[in-house]
Amino acid sequence: NLMTPRVLAITACGFLLACTAGRTESPGPQITAAKPGEAPKASATADKAPAPAPAPTRAKITFSQCNVEGPYIAMTFDDGPHATNTPRLLDMLQQRNLKATFFVCGECVAQNPEITKRIVADGHEIANHSWSHPQLSSMSESRVRDQLQRTHDVVRQVTGVEMALLRPPFGAFTERQRRWSNAVWGYRVIMWNVDPLDWKTRNAASVQSHILKNTIAGSIVLAHDIHKSTIHAMPGTFDGLLDKGFK
Repeated sequence: NLMTPRVLAITACGFLLACTAGRTESPGPQITAAKPGEAPKASATADKAPAPAPAPTRAKITFSQCNVEGPYIAMTFDDGPHATNTPRLLDMLQQRNLKATFFVCGECVAQNPEITKRIVADGHEIANHSWSHPQLSSMSESRVRDQLQRTHDVVRQVTGVEMALLRPPFGAFTERQRRWSNAVWGYRVIMWNVDPLDWKTRNAASVQSHILKNTIAGSIVLAHDIHKSTIHAMPGTFDGLLDKGFK
């Protein structure tokens, strides 16, 4: 029995955004200038030339897991909202006082606005997963902009939320697209490090087993709330993660 409240995963305002805030890419090795009277300390400096300035750091915008202090994880659900599966999942989360992150498709939001409103009202994070789930990496900038902007707009219209996170369908997004989407919308790109392949197996027992076996502190767990078998897997998955001490 846990000595702490049964609270699992954190919304982006607590976990995913917290672990993406303020991170920078390493600028790489730096050369230290020699002190007066000393020989240069690196062969890269010649004839006592001043050391070159370090390369500017670049903010890290792509994450597949997070560095955390404590047994914190994130449960994420893609491709919805679904008319019947998502409400069932929301009930399960509510019963356990859990929060998750929902990467939604704009066309599904337009079809299920009330369910989208409930996702936000229940305290979950909502994030961009494109309009119609194409492979963005093979598309022109104008078509990618349309996919992301339409979804951003419909979520804002339905819920009032300005989304801050993006997960590209299939994880397919070029480095240039990542930088561009960050510049346009401020998106940080959230991938994953635990994938039960629920879309492929359609087997609740397999999904539950894979997640419980492979989740570690800082994990971002990928699942899809459009599949009934995934929803069937979640009660045992949630309770199993809690019993392992994850928050």
